[in-house]
Amino acid sequence: MSSRQAPLPSISVDNVAVIRGNRLVLRGLTVTARSGDIIWVRGANGCGKSTLLRLIAGLLHATAGSIQTEGRIALADENLALDANLTVAKALMFWADMDGASADARSAALADMDLQGLAQVPVRFLSTGQRKRASIARVLTSKADIWLLDEPYNGLDSASCARLDQAITAHAATGGIVLVAAHQPPSINVAHSLILDRPEADA
Repeated sequence: MSSRQAPLPSISVDNVAVIRGNRLVLRGLTVTARSGDIIWVRGANGCGKSTLLRLIAGLLHATAGSIQTEGRIALADENLALDANLTVAKALMFWADMDGASADARSAALADMDLQGLAQVPVRFLSTGQRKRASIARVLTSKADIWLLDEPYNGLDSASCARLDQAITAHAATGGIVLVAAHQPPSINVAHSLILDRPEADA
């Protein structure tokens, strides 16, 4: 008997609208991503970049439209999903164990984000830039098919940016999907860019 092949990762956002409070955040948004895609999500502050990523991650619900995903998802945003009372190493170990990732994968993520010197430091003592690197390291440690990175280059030095670019490229090359929400374009090739505008601007 042949083993059943897992479906390829994909994202389908169809005519989605989001209203938060009395504010229209997204309107009529349609996005498709397939295995191997790297997509740059760009736009001004408040145009819904972070909202889109959190919608895809299943942390927010759309007011209208539909979102379908195939594959495991990991999100790195300003809400650091690491226990503040654990050291960086132990916090990443927790997620690595949850994801079934190896100790080598965790060590590689620490190295990629230049966190080896902070491995025994409690997460609560990290600076903003260090917390950003730790959040990205958690994604790199995961076995997720879809990476959602919200302003991942903020607070990173040039060496860390280069290592992140390498990780993104390698992930897409093995069939993963990466959405990068950022003001500035990544230095890597992207499948296409998605420009978000404030819905009120053309209402």
